[in-house]
Amino acid sequence: MRANFREDRATQAAARLLRLQGGKMNVMKLIKLLYLVDRTALVKHGRPITFDTYVSMPHGPVLSRTLDRINEEQDPNQATYWRKYISERQEYDVHLVANAPNDQLSSAEESLIDEVFGRFGMLDQWQLRDWCHTHLPEWQDPHGSVLPIQIRDVLLAEGFSEEEAASVEDALCAEAMLEQIAQ
Repeated sequence: MRANFREDRATQAAARLLRLQGGKMNVMKLIKLLYLVDRTALVKHGRPITFDTYVSMPHGPVLSRTLDRINEEQDPNQATYWRKYISERQEYDVHLVANAPNDQLSSAEESLIDEVFGRFGMLDQWQLRDWCHTHLPEWQDPHGSVLPIQIRDVLLAEGFSEEEAASVEDALCAEAMLEQIAQ
C-alpha cells in the first residue's frame, strides 16, 4: 500500500524549482528535477516529498501523476491545486502563474530542493536526461513504453540492504494505512 499522491506537495516543490529557475522551465527538465528531489528525499529521509508513482519512460525516470498534471488541459470548471500556481504547457515549457505557499514543505525539504537545483539546475533537459540514464540504475529503457520503478529499486541502487529497504517500505506502508484510517 502506498500513500496517496500529494498534489499540494508536488506543486509546491515544482513552484520552488520554477522560482529558482526564474519562473519558467522546460517540462522535461522540471520533471527530471522533481524526480531527483523525490528520490533524494527518499534516500536521505526515508520518505519522498510527493508520494507519486515512479516510472521509467524513454527519456528517463519521472513522477507519473505529476507528469499527468503538467500534460493535462485545464478544465475551466475544475481548477486543480497544480493549475492555481503552474501554467498549462506552452510548447515545451511551464511557468509560475502565482506564488505557491510553502506550508506543506518542511525547511529540510526546501533545503533539499535547493540542493538538488544547485547540483543539477544548470543542466538543460537533454543533459539531465543523459545524466539520469547513466547514473540512476533503477531506470530501465522501456523501449517506447512505460515501466514501473519500485521504491525498493531506488533504495537498493543507493546501497540500502534488503532489510533496510524493507524497513523503509514498511514505514511508508504504515503511513499510508494511517492516512486511510484518518480519512
